[in-house]
Amino acid sequence: MRRNVSLAILATVSALTVVGSVSTASAAEPVQDSYCLQGRRAGYPGNCQFSSYQQCMITASGTGDGCGINPMRAFAQQRRGTYRVR
Repeated sequence: MRRNVSLAILATVSALTVVGSVSTASAAEPVQDSYCLQGRRAGYPGNCQFSSYQQCMITASGTGDGCGINPMRAFAQQRRGTYRVR
C-alpha cells in the first residue's frame, strides 16, 4: 500500500514537471529573427536578429542596406493538416 502511494506521488510530480517545462510561444509575440539586414555590407541573408521591420530599417538607415524577411522563416516547411479551434 505504501509503495503504491509513493509511486502515485512520483508519477504525479513527474507529470507536473513535464507539463510545466513545456513552453509555447504566443502567436502575437514577435520572433527574434523575423527580419534580416541585407545589402553590400551585410550580405545575404545578412544580419537576421531583428523582430520588427522598423527595428531593421532604423539599423539600416545611412548604410545603403535594406531589410527583408528572413528566408529561413519565409520558406520554412509548413505544418500539414487542418487547424481546429476548440
